[in-house]
Amino acid sequence: MTDRTPDDRIVAWLLLIFSAAAVTDVVLDAPDTIFSFHILVELVLIVSSLAAAAFLFRRVRASRQQLDETRQALGRENAEARAWRRRAEHFIRGLADEMDAQFDAWQLTLTEREIALFLIKGFSTRDIAYLTGRSERTVRQHAIAIYAKSELGGRAELAAFFLEDLLSPTPLKP
Repeated sequence: MTDRTPDDRIVAWLLLIFSAAAVTDVVLDAPDTIFSFHILVELVLIVSSLAAAAFLFRRVRASRQQLDETRQALGRENAEARAWRRRAEHFIRGLADEMDAQFDAWQLTLTEREIALFLIKGFSTRDIAYLTGRSERTVRQHAIAIYAKSELGGRAELAAFFLEDLLSPTPLKP
């Protein structure tokens, strides 16, 4: 959701100013009767401006509340992710060491290692090219070399080689 709060706030204040100006105009006109067409039009303008300003101020408040709730949820998610990472740091480091050992066994170059990690993480060839400053064709050539050296059939097999046992489902309880 796009945060439109500043624009809404400005419009709401402008509507309040227009309402105040219209009230001032009605008072300065000093009408003999409130039922003249001119006065009725100005009263409709005043009421509609005030209603629109109230609506926008409520919308600003709701947007702020939603933004605060989103920030709190994001903070909780970030804290949870940091806690998970701390708990899993030993295993993550161990996996990284094992991946490096396997890359050594496959005799991957530094560039091929970098490309392999991006492939395992699920990045597209286009994304990898952008992130590494290479052409898509070069990235594809490195990927082909990785698959040939590892004797794996492609991206899915490469990812499965390292992640399959990590992601095995927990047996269902009867």
